Amino acid sequence: MNRPRAAFAMSREAAEAVLRPEALAAFTRVCDPVPGVLHEFTGESLAEVEVLVTGWGCPELTEQVLATAPRLRAVVHTAGTVRGHVTQAVWDKGIEVSSAAAANALPVAEYTVAMILLSGKKVLERARAYRAGVEQSGQWLDTPQAVGNYGRTVGILSASLIGRRMLELLRPYDFRLLLHDPYVTETEAVELGAEPVGLAELFARADVVSVHTPLLPATVGLVSRELIDSMRHDATLINTARGAVVDQDALAEAALAGRVRAVLDVTDPEPLPGTHPLWRSENVLISPHLAGSQGNEWGRLAEHAVAEIARWSSGAGFAHPVRRERLDRLA
Repeated sequence: MNRPRAAFAMSREAAEAVLRPEALAAFTRVCDPVPGVLHEFTGESLAEVEVLVTGWGCPELTEQVLATAPRLRAVVHTAGTVRGHVTQAVWDKGIEVSSAAAANALPVAEYTVAMILLSGKKVLERARAYRAGVEQSGQWLDTPQAVGNYGRTVGILSASLIGRRMLELLRPYDFRLLLHDPYVTETEAVELGAEPVGLAELFARADVVSVHTPLLPATVGLVSRELIDSMRHDATLINTARGAVVDQDALAEAALAGRVRAVLDVTDPEPLPGTHPLWRSENVLISPHLAGSQGNEWGRLAEHAVAEIARWSSGAGFAHPVRRERLDRLA
């Protein structure tokens, strides 16, 4: 197998997290890395590089930078979105791009499935009541019909990589699955195991709405006050996408009124100011943007990049290419 000359380009923090010794050893089996990590592009740092392995904090690949990289043919990103460093100049030069977004989708989907199941059992509220002595153990026959996961309706907003992974993970459960995505046909939705519905119907019917919409100009505030107000009483909104997709003020009002519950791994801004009313609602769980890859899960991102380089070097092409024509729909 051809071992292309490669270089790593990312922030120091990203390099420490992703480029562990075992990951570096794996990279050396499929490419010939330049020693060290590039935190900025200077002089002839890219002169011999054929594959650039990037990560969080990678400097922009501008036309000026690419002029110093005459042999560069591929960019393999060890994280999700490539918007921060892949510029139009990369596409203009025909440089191929791959992303580990599919690998990063798995922990986000796992987190979300866990929250769906916990919300169905009302675990957080009941644990709080148990600690306060309001709910006693052994009283399961007294639980209301609203508690449980059997036959619940889960609505997935957007068949993104994470949304599709969600549908895959939810299939074994006794859920009714709804999907709204304007770019997915009815046939495709059914093949994914979901009933295709309109946006308004998704919010009106679902016991849980899970948001997986990328943040684009068209999706800012997509989850509007009107949609939040239309949700079923005691329904749960889960957002692991981006905070700006949701009208947070409207959500706070609905949660404080006891109409809905929410699990938010993302907010706008991050962190959410301590004075925001969402913090005051016992119906809302806010976690510190932890659903994506963290800790030992960074190893999966490195493995993904190694596999992509191996495929590309063999002539098979990337398994997870980023296409310029689809970039306006991706996070």
